[in-house]
Amino acid sequence: MDGTEPVQPSLNSSYVPTVFGNHDVSEDEEKEDESPSASLLPKHSSVPLAVRYSPEDSYCLVYIIFFLMGIGSLLPWNFFITAKHYWLYKLSNNTHHGGSGDQRSDLSDYFESYLAIASTVPSVLCLILNYVLVNRLSPNVRILSSLFVILLVFVVTTVLVKVDVSDCRVEFFIGTLACVAVVSGASNLFSGSVFGISGHFPMRISQALISGQAMGGTLSAVASVIDLAVAEDVTDSALAYFLTADVFILLCIITYLLLPKLAYSRHYMLAATCTSAGAISEGGGAAGTASTVSVPPLQPILRKTWVLGLSVFYVFFISIMVFPAVSSGIQSVHKDSGSPWTTTYFVPLTSFLLYNVADFCGRQATAWLQVPGPTSRVLPALVLCRSIMVPLLMFCNYQPRDHLHTVLFTHDAYPVVFNCLLGLSNGYLGTLPMIYGPKVVPRELAEATGVVMSFFLTLGLAIGSAFSVLIVHCI
Repeated sequence: MDGTEPVQPSLNSSYVPTVFGNHDVSEDEEKEDESPSASLLPKHSSVPLAVRYSPEDSYCLVYIIFFLMGIGSLLPWNFFITAKHYWLYKLSNNTHHGGSGDQRSDLSDYFESYLAIASTVPSVLCLILNYVLVNRLSPNVRILSSLFVILLVFVVTTVLVKVDVSDCRVEFFIGTLACVAVVSGASNLFSGSVFGISGHFPMRISQALISGQAMGGTLSAVASVIDLAVAEDVTDSALAYFLTADVFILLCIITYLLLPKLAYSRHYMLAATCTSAGAISEGGGAAGTASTVSVPPLQPILRKTWVLGLSVFYVFFISIMVFPAVSSGIQSVHKDSGSPWTTTYFVPLTSFLLYNVADFCGRQATAWLQVPGPTSRVLPALVLCRSIMVPLLMFCNYQPRDHLHTVLFTHDAYPVVFNCLLGLSNGYLGTLPMIYGPKVVPRELAEATGVVMSFFLTLGLAIGSAFSVLIVHCI
């Protein structure tokens, strides 16, 4: 970014370099005071001149690193939910027969619903913990420790691929849910911390992080389809699949360690540190010491972001209600034809791949189009309109249907269109409030606001996953 770029008065300028000269600095601060999103805390003008200039993001390396961090933050969850054939095989009544024949069991029928609960409920607790630890543990400690925990659990999951669990399916089921809970909690600690850090950077960096999350789902869906097409044995396919996740998590660790070595990222992290230091010095020595270890104030954050937070909550509440618990159960109406499209590839392509590609497109669109704005009433109205997606997917050809026998949409094109709409709206309407949140609060609260917005997102996933169990049992 250019050092002469004007400050945008509608959003806090925590990531915009201040123009050289004391007179210009005062004008920028006056603009912030007059804006709807002016700082709720006292202004601090003690930021050193050295941090008022932004170096170039050479070769977009910082953008790419945050994009990779976004992929890594949702990669574990996506790799678990898209390995549907593997879980059906492991939890079926006939794993010792190589996966042929009837693969239905009580454990496999509702596995996605219980998987969603096991992954989202611990996430809420971990994000509360993350908010408490914002000023107590450095982001490096929180991020690297969570990444190593994720890597450890995925290595265990990879090893279990080749272990015969036909005589202890219930124990394997419980152990898998425990692994999902640990991985999901660590992933949300990681993603909340990274998103908090991105609040100190320009909005394009936050957008890169969120787009990366959608790409994580797309990559896992593509890997799943390739494994199905190439591997002859389901365990060989799953082994290659989970090894891919292991390698990528290791790549996330390496790239994050490179981040502090780049001038562009050092600049914004220094600016954030100086802003916090200015807030501390203004409060005096004793008060400043207390503020370095206290929990960030929640009231000024919620006062500015409660509408955005509720929008994020509802977007992901609706999405997780039907994806993947309902969408992955929608079968081709021509399944009896026996073609690979209607049997092997229909669910991986129509449910997982199309949804994740559409989700990625929706998130990437926010890099060029950011409407409605953060204070617009149109944004929550559009979010509420997504409620129609729940009955639309319920009345597709979901199987098995034990209670709701009516199928209104009896063509394979319907779940394709509905999943695309679900993913596209999830990506666009879920990203906008996430990138707006850290920019409409005082710059010293940007990191904590990122954690709060992640909390709203995860709370929506947690409550939505509980409702997904209810919906699956009602169909």
